[in-house]
Amino acid sequence: MMRLQFIFISLCVVYCHSKPTEKKERVHHDEPLSSLKHDDSQNFDYDHEAFLGHEEAKTFDHLPLEESKRRLGIIVGKIDDNKDGYVTEEELKIWIKKAQQKYIFDNVQTQWNDFDTNNDGYIGWEEYKNVTYGSYLDSPSEDSDFNYSQMMERDERRFRMADKNGDLYVNKEEFTAFLHPEEFSHMRDIVLQETIEDIDKNGDGYIDLQEYIGDMYSPEKGEEEPEWVKSEREQFAEFRDKNNDGRMDRQETLDWILPEDYDHAEAEAKHLLHEADADRDGKLTKEEIVEKHEVFVGSQVTNFGEALMRHDEF
Repeated sequence: MMRLQFIFISLCVVYCHSKPTEKKERVHHDEPLSSLKHDDSQNFDYDHEAFLGHEEAKTFDHLPLEESKRRLGIIVGKIDDNKDGYVTEEELKIWIKKAQQKYIFDNVQTQWNDFDTNNDGYIGWEEYKNVTYGSYLDSPSEDSDFNYSQMMERDERRFRMADKNGDLYVNKEEFTAFLHPEEFSHMRDIVLQETIEDIDKNGDGYIDLQEYIGDMYSPEKGEEEPEWVKSEREQFAEFRDKNNDGRMDRQETLDWILPEDYDHAEAEAKHLLHEADADRDGKLTKEEIVEKHEVFVGSQVTNFGEALMRHDEF
């Protein structure tokens, strides 16, 4: 029952309005590399968080200088994926994206043990279904407030899409795609399909203006329409409905919910490469990166830093 209560709460967060005047956000953006302002004339704190992630950047801020350099050298070895002794812009970008998306993998790890009930390193559909819908499956007649059978069908469809080899078992990467489909290119269609199913009330396969606004805003009787709703009407007409037929088709909906955002990780990788590439050969050696350690990581001689030197990972 606890799992069904969790689903109920999750659905309320995703599909309900806490206040009629609040806007529901359907658009999926990349997580920011850092909440800090990027101003290298002041400090390199933004670069530190982009390169290491927020928590690890705080750790490095308290390390003695030599220990900070030593750990940075270890990280360089991890970034150099093909082990050719150089770090390319692409390898830097991949590393930064991993730091950027760490919150996703933390979330997956938190849920993994709940669903891998036999501890075999995989989650089968039957395991997921029994943990998530066990109470409903035991007493399906109690399905009154929510259509759990429909929710289960939707989950199974998404599970099958994430399960690349079709054996109805997912590894951790596939489970990540199931929980966070917006992060995986092969899951884009399922994100699109679920969005249209949620908003397309008349079932014609399109999202018209009324459905678009209705998904975001439920007015109370006598309430004046907020300014942001008026702005969304204009956005729909000027930018969402690109062919001006009064509704969004699948491609227009996809462009709305999964926009081709500015690639912050790529921009940061170019920036770090520019800062540290002393010989301008378009790639970085370990020596070049460590020489420019102040750009990549922080350091500070403190007693706390001495204690962190004993961290097992390094």
